[in-house]
Amino acid sequence: MKKIAALLLTASLAACNQQPSQVQSHEQSPQPTALPNELQPGEAPDPVAYVDPFIGTDGKGKTFPGATVPHGMVQLSPDNGRTGWDWIAGYFYPDNIIAGFSHTHLSGTGAGDLYDISFMPLTRPFKRVQTEGGPADGTLVSHFSHDEEQASPGYYRVRLQDYDIKVELTAAARSGLQRYSFPASANEGVVRLDLGYSRNWDKTVATHVEIIDAYSIGGYRKSTGWAEDQRVYFYSRFSQPIASQQLFVDGKLSVDDKPGVQTRASAENLALELNFDFGESQSKDRSLLVHTAISSVSIDNARANLEADGKLLDFPGTLAAAKDAWRGELSRVRVSASEDNLRQFYTAMYHASLAPRLFSDTDGRYKGPDGAIHKAEGHPRYEFFSLWDTFRALHPWKTLVDQARTREMMDSMMDHYRVAGRLPVWIFQGNETDMMMGYHSVPVLVDAYLKGLTDIDGEDLLNAALQSARQDAFGLASYQQQGYVPYTERKWNVALTLEYAFDDWAIARLAKALGKDDIYQEFATRSQNYRRHFDSQTGFMRALDADGQFRLPFDPNAYHPEDYCEANAWQYSFFVPHDVAGMVGMMGGKASVSAKLDAMFSTGQAVEEFPEWISGYIGQYVHGNEPSHHVPYLYQYLGEAHKTQRLVRQIMHELYTTAPDGLAGNEDAGQMSAWYLFSALGFYPVDPVSGEYVLGSPEVDSADIHLENGNVFKIRTINQGSEHVYVKQVTLNGKPLNGYILRHSDILAGGELVFTMSPQP
Repeated sequence: MKKIAALLLTASLAACNQQPSQVQSHEQSPQPTALPNELQPGEAPDPVAYVDPFIGTDGKGKTFPGATVPHGMVQLSPDNGRTGWDWIAGYFYPDNIIAGFSHTHLSGTGAGDLYDISFMPLTRPFKRVQTEGGPADGTLVSHFSHDEEQASPGYYRVRLQDYDIKVELTAAARSGLQRYSFPASANEGVVRLDLGYSRNWDKTVATHVEIIDAYSIGGYRKSTGWAEDQRVYFYSRFSQPIASQQLFVDGKLSVDDKPGVQTRASAENLALELNFDFGESQSKDRSLLVHTAISSVSIDNARANLEADGKLLDFPGTLAAAKDAWRGELSRVRVSASEDNLRQFYTAMYHASLAPRLFSDTDGRYKGPDGAIHKAEGHPRYEFFSLWDTFRALHPWKTLVDQARTREMMDSMMDHYRVAGRLPVWIFQGNETDMMMGYHSVPVLVDAYLKGLTDIDGEDLLNAALQSARQDAFGLASYQQQGYVPYTERKWNVALTLEYAFDDWAIARLAKALGKDDIYQEFATRSQNYRRHFDSQTGFMRALDADGQFRLPFDPNAYHPEDYCEANAWQYSFFVPHDVAGMVGMMGGKASVSAKLDAMFSTGQAVEEFPEWISGYIGQYVHGNEPSHHVPYLYQYLGEAHKTQRLVRQIMHELYTTAPDGLAGNEDAGQMSAWYLFSALGFYPVDPVSGEYVLGSPEVDSADIHLENGNVFKIRTINQGSEHVYVKQVTLNGKPLNGYILRHSDILAGGELVFTMSPQP
């Protein structure tokens, strides 16, 4: 047993036994029995009613179904208590047990972490089952059924069958509110707080808990894993007084306290069981509210966050505020479409609004990447930037529909640079994980700068971008000296060169805008480094050794994780989004590239089994992973618009559904959903720093994008239908739109884009 650093400070709680204000009993609170905020007859369509948080919780999506608000700090959601790829987000739809409800979760990532501050309501005797990653004596769980489970934006509920307890969850910006309804037969309710709960990549390293008064507890959980230094402080308020408590250290009972005794303890692995006395009267309220706020700074800051969120222990009020927040978020784009497409579209908007997310406290303070406490000035601090995924479409989406928050996110990225000394790669919980590759914060920042969505000084931004591009780490020394990353030096070498070349193009565009011609020329030249890997004999991008010789043997159909990031040669050979014309010329012209693309979408998989995160196949095209997301739109550059139109509609129809396994790959912090959102509207940012979108084939009947400048950009389709996937004509403000490019400035000006659809190309 680990020693307890500070144990058992005994004090009377008599002075603390006054019921907290703003408590609303279970009987006083309306109990939703259907989706909250369903439409009444005659009301306009409510986008909240079309969101299904269960989409992506099965199969490859790796999303969570619990309660949160747009870009909120808290993601209060159930955990099944198991370890493994399927439980990356804590919850996997085919499972039938719940081990607790924790306050932090990742959305659709390929690595499992977080699950902080896990509560579980119980009645004695407890039920345990053996689970991988759980304690030797079994994981404390309850069975549940999807028939008694429900989720909608800002709300989750389930009945724990083994205890007959109904659990409801809602959330605010920095706090989560739980409502437990215990059975009438229960004279006592138990709430177990398991600060040592960890699964997958996550490992608890230190915990602390203290009973502050009869209604309040606080503490922290520190852990390591994907993010090395995670600190989650919490403060919880209960609607009924704590009658007694039991403290467990490393799974063993350490303290069994009677009423009126205060407990404070620190150890590597703590759990606290809190007992609430309902008495024998059947008329006594058997509901319990638990309101918990978190912070990366301190318990006091967590308490301040709770108070700032307001509506303390007010479940209906907190739920209504969460619904209003989601309604405002989703109403930025009002869509008319089929029932299925409405659910796909608004669920995609929902998922695209989960990241990045709030990280600074109400006083602006947060844990920085250097481990010190910093303060955001003039804007909140955001984290959870999955930039290898999200530079492609999620951040361009936000430059359309969420410009104010985009400004704040750009400031957050530059704040990270000022502390860490380089721009972020993949950050969350105040940590740089260096997951994946590239310096893709550069195109995100440059795109925002060129669109006028940041007040960051251009010179400062350029210096930050140059620091990323001119460093020697991550294969960049060889890249700068030789124009490519040799396979003898690093894995993912082909992918590194291609993605560095794109990021260099973003620097060139910024330098040109700033009048820095020498830097523009340098990085425009570097952006052509993609050519180094092209093998004209096979028509693929291939790995090179330090002497410039291609790696042998070579099979484009096989999985090559040593050369291509989570991909093979097919999926990376077309990653030249910034210079499609140059790529086409290099590959032999339009006819040659067209034939190559046709082969990509028709060539079967290799015999060997690919990793399960490589998914969503159409031939060798993989939609479940990001590097080839732009590829269906390349036919437009070849004068074959009909092939783009057919493919994007096929992808939307086959690889996005409204079932729990309705995402073909990891949601990846919103990138999968952002691809759908753009494509459903009829265009996509192939080059996400160009300020241009390539036309496709819209799936919606109509859409109104309500822009922050007060304008409305309208999208209308004529002759829309499941068989009408081809575009006969496109007009912008009543005039034919020549070519296949829609400009960002066209959208911001407002107006109307009309697609006339046809069953024939």
